[in-house]
Amino acid sequence: MDLRRIRHFVVLAETLNFRRAAERLHMAQPPLSVSIQKLEAELGAKLFARESSGVTLTPSGHAVLKGARKLLLYGSQLSEMATHAQDGTGGILKIGFVGSAIHGLLQKLLPLYRASYPGVELVLREATSLSIIQQLEDRVLDIGLVRVPLMQSSEAKLIQLEPDVFMAALPPDSRLANRQPLSLLDMADESFVMYAPTHAAGLHSAALLACQQAGFIPKVSQQAIQVQTVLALVESGLGVALVPSIMQRYISNRILYRPLVDVLPTSSIGLALAYMADMESMAAMRFRELATREFELEALV
Repeated sequence: MDLRRIRHFVVLAETLNFRRAAERLHMAQPPLSVSIQKLEAELGAKLFARESSGVTLTPSGHAVLKGARKLLLYGSQLSEMATHAQDGTGGILKIGFVGSAIHGLLQKLLPLYRASYPGVELVLREATSLSIIQQLEDRVLDIGLVRVPLMQSSEAKLIQLEPDVFMAALPPDSRLANRQPLSLLDMADESFVMYAPTHAAGLHSAALLACQQAGFIPKVSQQAIQVQTVLALVESGLGVALVPSIMQRYISNRILYRPLVDVLPTSSIGLALAYMADMESMAAMRFRELATREFELEALV
Protein backbone atom coordinates (compact mmCIF):
# COMPACT_ATOMS: atom_id res chain seq x y z
CA MET A 1 0.00 0.00 0.00
CA ASP A 2 1.38 3.38 -1.08
CA LEU A 3 2.07 5.49 2.01
CA ARG A 4 1.79 8.66 -0.10
CA ARG A 5 -1.89 7.90 -0.72
CA ILE A 6 -2.36 7.23 2.98
CA ARG A 7 -0.86 10.62 3.74
CA HIS A 8 -3.11 12.27 1.13
CA PHE A 9 -6.13 10.62 2.77
CA VAL A 10 -5.13 11.75 6.30
CA VAL A 11 -4.51 15.36 5.26
CA LEU A 12 -7.80 15.51 3.38
CA ALA A 13 -9.59 13.96 6.37
CA GLU A 14 -8.12 16.69 8.59
CA THR A 15 -8.98 19.59 6.26
CA LEU A 16 -12.13 18.21 4.57
CA ASN A 17 -11.29 20.46 1.66
CA PHE A 18 -9.40 19.47 -1.51
CA ARG A 19 -7.91 22.92 -2.05
CA ARG A 20 -6.54 23.28 1.51
CA ALA A 21 -5.33 19.67 1.52
CA ALA A 22 -3.54 20.16 -1.81
CA GLU A 23 -1.87 23.33 -0.50
CA ARG A 24 -0.67 21.54 2.62
CA LEU A 25 0.64 18.67 0.51
CA HIS A 26 2.27 21.05 -1.99
CA MET A 27 0.48 19.48 -4.94
CA ALA A 28 -2.31 20.31 -7.38
CA GLN A 29 -5.91 19.32 -6.72
CA PRO A 30 -6.40 16.96 -9.71
CA PRO A 31 -3.54 14.59 -8.73
CA LEU A 32 -4.82 14.61 -5.15
CA SER A 33 -8.29 13.65 -6.34
CA VAL A 34 -6.83 10.83 -8.46
CA SER A 35 -4.77 9.60 -5.48
CA ILE A 36 -7.87 9.44 -3.25
CA GLN A 37 -9.84 7.61 -5.96
CA LYS A 38 -7.08 5.03 -6.35
CA LEU A 39 -6.95 4.49 -2.58
CA GLU A 40 -10.72 4.02 -2.45
CA ALA A 41 -10.52 1.53 -5.30
CA GLU A 42 -7.72 -0.32 -3.54
CA LEU A 43 -9.70 -0.51 -0.29
CA GLY A 44 -12.98 -1.24 -2.03
CA ALA A 45 -14.83 1.45 -0.07
CA LYS A 46 -15.73 5.12 -0.36
CA LEU A 47 -13.79 7.19 2.18
CA PHE A 48 -15.32 10.60 1.45
CA ALA A 49 -18.73 11.93 0.53
CA ARG A 50 -18.34 14.75 -2.00
CA GLU A 51 -20.44 17.83 -1.28
CA SER A 52 -20.63 21.34 -2.77
CA SER A 53 -18.93 22.86 0.27
CA GLY A 54 -16.22 20.23 0.48
CA VAL A 55 -16.09 16.60 1.62
CA THR A 56 -17.08 14.64 4.70
CA LEU A 57 -15.78 11.32 5.95
CA THR A 58 -17.97 8.31 5.30
CA PRO A 59 -18.33 5.65 8.00
CA SER A 60 -15.60 3.73 6.21
CA GLY A 61 -13.42 6.84 6.23
CA HIS A 62 -13.92 7.29 9.97
CA ALA A 63 -13.12 3.61 10.52
CA VAL A 64 -9.75 3.67 8.73
CA LEU A 65 -8.51 7.13 9.81
CA LYS A 66 -6.95 5.97 13.09
CA GLY A 67 -5.21 3.07 11.40
CA ALA A 68 -4.01 5.33 8.60
CA ARG A 69 -2.34 7.65 11.10
CA LYS A 70 -0.64 4.65 12.71
CA LEU A 71 0.60 3.49 9.30
CA LEU A 72 2.17 6.89 8.68
CA LEU A 73 3.81 6.79 12.11
CA TYR A 74 5.15 3.27 11.59
CA GLY A 75 6.33 4.19 8.10
CA SER A 76 8.25 7.13 9.51
CA GLN A 77 9.74 4.94 12.22
CA LEU A 78 10.77 2.31 9.67
CA SER A 79 12.47 4.97 7.59
CA GLU A 80 14.31 6.27 10.64
CA MET A 81 15.34 2.73 11.61
CA ALA A 82 16.71 2.10 8.13
CA THR A 83 18.60 5.40 8.17
CA HIS A 84 20.03 4.77 11.62
CA ALA A 85 21.09 1.24 10.69
CA GLN A 86 22.76 2.59 7.57
CA ASP A 87 24.75 5.22 9.45
CA GLY A 88 25.47 2.98 12.47
CA THR A 89 23.37 4.87 15.00
CA GLY A 90 20.58 2.31 15.17
CA GLY A 91 19.77 -1.33 14.53
CA ILE A 92 21.13 -4.39 16.31
CA LEU A 93 24.75 -5.25 17.10
CA LYS A 94 25.43 -8.88 18.04
CA ILE A 95 28.65 -9.34 20.02
CA GLY A 96 30.22 -12.65 20.96
CA PHE A 97 32.69 -12.69 23.85
CA VAL A 98 34.87 -15.12 25.75
CA GLY A 99 34.30 -15.37 29.48
CA SER A 100 37.56 -13.66 30.42
CA ALA A 101 36.43 -10.52 28.55
CA ILE A 102 34.14 -9.76 31.49
CA HIS A 103 37.18 -8.90 33.62
CA GLY A 104 37.63 -5.39 32.27
CA LEU A 105 37.24 -5.39 28.50
CA LEU A 106 33.45 -5.45 28.30
CA GLN A 107 33.12 -3.04 31.23
CA LYS A 108 35.35 -0.61 29.39
CA LEU A 109 33.83 -0.79 25.91
CA LEU A 110 30.11 -1.29 26.45
CA PRO A 111 29.42 1.91 28.46
CA LEU A 112 31.42 3.96 25.96
CA TYR A 113 29.55 2.48 23.01
CA ARG A 114 26.12 2.80 24.61
CA ALA A 115 26.85 6.44 25.47
CA SER A 116 27.91 7.18 21.90
CA TYR A 117 25.21 5.13 20.14
CA PRO A 118 22.20 4.76 22.45
CA GLY A 119 19.96 3.82 19.52
CA VAL A 120 21.79 0.55 18.85
CA GLU A 121 20.40 -2.56 20.54
CA LEU A 122 23.20 -4.78 21.90
CA VAL A 123 22.86 -8.57 21.91
CA LEU A 124 25.66 -10.28 23.89
CA ARG A 125 26.53 -13.97 23.64
CA GLU A 126 29.22 -15.78 25.61
CA ALA A 127 31.08 -18.55 23.77
CA THR A 128 34.55 -19.97 23.15
CA SER A 129 36.88 -18.24 20.72
CA LEU A 130 36.48 -21.03 18.16
CA SER A 131 32.70 -20.82 18.35
CA ILE A 132 32.75 -17.02 18.04
CA ILE A 133 34.89 -17.18 14.90
CA GLN A 134 32.54 -19.74 13.38
CA GLN A 135 29.50 -17.60 14.21
CA LEU A 136 31.18 -14.58 12.62
CA GLU A 137 31.77 -16.57 9.43
CA ASP A 138 28.15 -17.78 9.51
CA ARG A 139 26.97 -14.15 9.93
CA VAL A 140 25.31 -15.01 13.25
CA LEU A 141 27.52 -12.46 15.06
CA ASP A 142 28.76 -9.03 13.99
CA ILE A 143 31.71 -8.63 16.36
CA GLY A 144 33.78 -11.05 18.44
CA LEU A 145 35.97 -10.50 21.49
CA VAL A 146 38.24 -13.52 21.44
CA ARG A 147 41.32 -14.91 23.11
CA VAL A 148 44.42 -15.13 20.90
CA PRO A 149 46.34 -16.90 19.53
CA LEU A 150 43.76 -18.71 17.41
CA MET A 151 44.93 -22.03 16.09
CA GLN A 152 42.70 -22.08 13.01
CA SER A 153 42.52 -20.36 9.66
CA SER A 154 39.72 -17.90 9.16
CA GLU A 155 38.65 -15.00 6.98
CA ALA A 156 37.95 -12.99 10.14
CA LYS A 157 40.21 -10.01 10.76
CA LEU A 158 41.78 -9.58 14.20
CA ILE A 159 42.77 -6.45 16.10
CA GLN A 160 44.59 -7.14 19.35
CA LEU A 161 43.22 -4.93 22.10
CA GLU A 162 44.82 -6.23 25.30
CA PRO A 163 48.22 -7.97 25.04
CA ASP A 164 48.79 -10.32 27.96
CA VAL A 165 51.14 -12.94 29.37
CA PHE A 166 50.70 -16.08 31.40
CA MET A 167 51.01 -16.12 35.14
CA ALA A 168 50.72 -18.97 37.61
CA ALA A 169 47.51 -19.79 39.45
CA LEU A 170 48.18 -21.93 42.54
CA PRO A 171 46.08 -23.47 45.30
CA PRO A 172 46.81 -21.80 48.67
CA ASP A 173 48.47 -24.94 50.07
CA SER A 174 50.83 -25.31 47.12
CA ARG A 175 54.46 -25.97 48.00
CA LEU A 176 55.28 -23.08 45.65
CA ALA A 177 53.12 -20.58 47.52
CA ASN A 178 56.04 -18.78 49.16
CA ARG A 179 58.61 -19.15 46.41
CA GLN A 180 59.79 -15.72 45.26
CA PRO A 181 60.57 -15.21 42.46
CA LEU A 182 58.71 -18.05 40.80
CA SER A 183 59.77 -19.53 37.50
CA LEU A 184 57.76 -21.72 35.19
CA LEU A 185 60.42 -24.39 35.52
CA ASP A 186 59.69 -24.51 39.28
CA MET A 187 56.26 -25.90 38.31
CA ALA A 188 57.64 -28.79 36.27
CA ASP A 189 56.70 -31.46 38.85
CA GLU A 190 53.18 -30.09 39.50
CA SER A 191 49.91 -31.45 38.14
CA PHE A 192 48.46 -28.99 35.64
CA VAL A 193 44.91 -27.98 34.88
CA MET A 194 45.20 -27.46 31.11
CA TYR A 195 43.04 -26.00 28.37
CA ALA A 196 41.19 -28.50 26.20
CA PRO A 197 42.92 -28.77 22.80
CA THR A 198 39.62 -29.22 20.96
CA HIS A 199 37.75 -26.12 22.20
CA ALA A 200 40.55 -23.89 23.52
CA ALA A 201 43.27 -24.71 21.03
CA GLY A 202 44.94 -21.29 21.18
CA LEU A 203 45.49 -21.21 24.95
CA HIS A 204 46.32 -24.93 24.96
CA SER A 205 49.07 -24.46 22.37
CA ALA A 206 50.42 -21.29 24.00
CA ALA A 207 50.57 -22.93 27.44
CA LEU A 208 52.28 -26.03 26.08
CA LEU A 209 54.78 -23.89 24.18
CA ALA A 210 55.58 -21.87 27.29
CA CYS A 211 56.26 -25.04 29.29
CA GLN A 212 58.40 -26.55 26.52
CA GLN A 213 60.43 -23.35 26.24
CA ALA A 214 60.98 -23.58 30.01
CA GLY A 215 62.31 -27.10 29.54
CA PHE A 216 59.50 -29.52 30.41
CA ILE A 217 56.24 -31.04 29.25
CA PRO A 218 53.46 -30.47 31.79
CA LYS A 219 51.71 -33.35 33.55
CA VAL A 220 48.04 -32.69 32.83
CA SER A 221 45.56 -33.88 35.46
CA GLN A 222 42.45 -32.03 34.29
CA GLN A 223 41.27 -30.17 31.21
CA ALA A 224 38.76 -27.34 30.80
CA ILE A 225 37.44 -25.09 28.04
CA GLN A 226 37.05 -21.70 29.72
CA VAL A 227 39.62 -19.81 31.81
CA GLN A 228 37.05 -19.44 34.60
CA THR A 229 36.61 -23.22 34.71
CA VAL A 230 40.37 -23.68 34.89
CA LEU A 231 40.45 -21.37 37.89
CA ALA A 232 37.56 -23.20 39.53
CA LEU A 233 39.53 -26.46 39.27
CA VAL A 234 42.60 -24.75 40.75
CA GLU A 235 40.38 -23.51 43.60
CA SER A 236 39.35 -27.12 44.15
CA GLY A 237 42.99 -28.13 44.59
CA LEU A 238 43.16 -30.24 41.43
CA GLY A 239 46.35 -28.66 40.14
CA VAL A 240 48.18 -25.52 39.09
CA ALA A 241 47.52 -23.58 35.89
CA LEU A 242 48.81 -20.95 33.53
CA VAL A 243 46.23 -18.19 33.18
CA PRO A 244 46.19 -14.74 31.53
CA SER A 245 47.45 -12.13 33.98
CA ILE A 246 44.20 -10.18 33.58
CA MET A 247 42.51 -12.95 35.58
CA GLN A 248 44.05 -11.49 38.76
CA ARG A 249 40.91 -9.38 38.75
CA TYR A 250 39.06 -12.57 39.68
CA ILE A 251 39.73 -12.46 43.41
CA SER A 252 39.48 -15.65 45.48
CA ASN A 253 41.02 -16.63 48.81
CA ARG A 254 41.54 -20.09 47.35
CA ILE A 255 43.80 -18.99 44.51
CA LEU A 256 47.29 -17.49 44.59
CA TYR A 257 48.45 -15.58 41.52
CA ARG A 258 52.18 -15.40 40.90
CA PRO A 259 54.14 -13.71 38.06
CA LEU A 260 56.60 -15.93 36.23
CA VAL A 261 60.11 -14.70 35.57
CA ASP A 262 60.91 -17.02 32.67
CA VAL A 263 57.86 -16.76 30.39
CA LEU A 264 59.17 -15.75 26.96
CA PRO A 265 57.54 -13.11 24.72
CA THR A 266 56.77 -15.86 22.20
CA SER A 267 54.17 -17.11 24.68
CA SER A 268 52.27 -13.83 24.39
CA ILE A 269 48.48 -14.10 24.59
CA GLY A 270 45.71 -11.53 24.77
CA LEU A 271 42.21 -10.40 23.87
CA ALA A 272 41.39 -9.33 20.34
CA LEU A 273 38.46 -7.96 18.39
CA ALA A 274 37.39 -10.16 15.47
CA TYR A 275 35.22 -9.01 12.57
CA MET A 276 34.36 -9.86 8.96
CA ALA A 277 35.61 -7.04 6.76
CA ASP A 278 33.47 -8.00 3.75
CA MET A 279 30.17 -8.01 5.68
CA GLU A 280 30.74 -5.35 8.34
CA SER A 281 27.67 -3.33 9.30
CA MET A 282 28.02 0.34 10.16
CA ALA A 283 27.19 -0.42 13.81
CA ALA A 284 29.97 -3.02 13.88
CA MET A 285 32.40 -0.64 12.19
CA ARG A 286 31.66 2.08 14.74
CA PHE A 287 32.20 -0.42 17.60
CA ARG A 288 35.51 -1.50 16.03
CA GLU A 289 36.65 2.10 15.58
CA LEU A 290 35.69 2.98 19.15
CA ALA A 291 37.51 -0.06 20.57
CA THR A 292 40.63 0.56 18.49
CA ARG A 293 40.73 4.24 19.41
CA GLU A 294 40.21 3.53 23.12
CA PHE A 295 43.01 0.99 23.39
CA GLU A 296 45.40 3.01 21.24
CA LEU A 297 44.91 5.93 23.61
CA GLU A 298 45.42 3.63 26.61
CA ALA A 299 48.66 2.33 25.14
CA LEU A 300 49.99 5.90 24.85
CA VAL A 301 49.36 6.71 28.54
